[in-house]
Amino acid sequence: MARTVLKFGGTSVKDLDRIANVADIVAARAAKGEHLAVVVSAMAGETNKLVALAEGAAGEGMAREKFDDEYDVVVASGEQVTAGLLALALRKRGLKARSWLGWQLRLKTNASHGRARIAGFDDSKLPDSIDAGEIAVIAGFQGVTDDERVTTLGRGGSDTSAVAVAAALNAKVCDIYTDVDGVYTTDPRIVPKARRIDKISFEEMLELASLGAKVLQTRSVEMAMNHNVPVRVLSSFVKPGEESPGTLVCAEEEIVEKQVVSGVAYSRDEAKVTLYGMPDKPGVSAKIFSALAQAGINVDMIVQANARGPERANMVFTCTDRDSPFARETLEKLKDEIGFESMDVTRDVSKVSIVGVGMKSHTGVAETMFRALAEKNINIDVISTSEIKISVLIEASYTELAVRALHTAFGLDAE
Repeated sequence: MARTVLKFGGTSVKDLDRIANVADIVAARAAKGEHLAVVVSAMAGETNKLVALAEGAAGEGMAREKFDDEYDVVVASGEQVTAGLLALALRKRGLKARSWLGWQLRLKTNASHGRARIAGFDDSKLPDSIDAGEIAVIAGFQGVTDDERVTTLGRGGSDTSAVAVAAALNAKVCDIYTDVDGVYTTDPRIVPKARRIDKISFEEMLELASLGAKVLQTRSVEMAMNHNVPVRVLSSFVKPGEESPGTLVCAEEEIVEKQVVSGVAYSRDEAKVTLYGMPDKPGVSAKIFSALAQAGINVDMIVQANARGPERANMVFTCTDRDSPFARETLEKLKDEIGFESMDVTRDVSKVSIVGVGMKSHTGVAETMFRALAEKNINIDVISTSEIKISVLIEASYTELAVRALHTAFGLDAE
């Protein structure tokens, strides 16, 4: 019998009643003869409490190299509690089950505490345990370094844990149970006519996740694509045994009918930084983005154009709104070295994007997008594109109007 990995997020295991519901879902799957590994997150709200405890114990001003490794020990305990509780709930139902922590799995990571990257698995007894019919309940979000220190993978890391386990086990599918019943064409809270997508490609899901869609964590989609692990997004709020078709995230070749545009995503956590009157010569951009990278600031959209003055250029880039004060501070320190004349930071902006593999072979997509925005009198500040996406930066107050207009313009509204 093929192995299957299930993953349950924080809202799915937020209390004992929800854990009991998860146990019923897992029991129904096991009754079909599936060999199961179940990855769990901490109970909703627990990680925030543990973070506050760690920061309170350390106080202000502690250096990261003294804080981060013990911080991981504290926050990883949330998933440990959930794994133990679910294993007990499964045993209550007469099933063989045991919990597994990151160090018992031998899920090896680098030593970047709080944001560790998975390096692979050492040999463990997990496959033999699952093949023998025991349900493995795995604490997500955590791993272990070569020197036996606990690490965590960053927010949303349980999704990444689940896909990594599925890849290591050669599982037929990784089912991500969450509080929604699949991936939608856009946020249903903004567009009530948004439709659930039956199948979506890894590439499309990766773009949507990175552009603001919060159903799956970006790193988990990236890992699924790299290891060709099919991922299904399902609702944990259905009754055990009840049909929940969800959304299958898979290779593009498995999708017969490709939409020109599959979804509309948005992000309000955006800021625009403009540098005026930079020297237009080699090496200036390298200095700017090297300094930002060293400060841990992730940059997204970048546009450079000639300024009015001779041998001068203006540059616009975006970063997260929460990073914008640090970007300003970092660049102000380099003003004399870089030689720009002035800087402006605009924080009241949003990024709205369309995504679809069908854009590779269809013309007129940009024209449709820009016309739909123009008809709503929405001005575009910055544009960036890739093979399967177009993103625009607009005034934040127009976010919902833009999303609705684009959703309709590309025929995504439900009948």
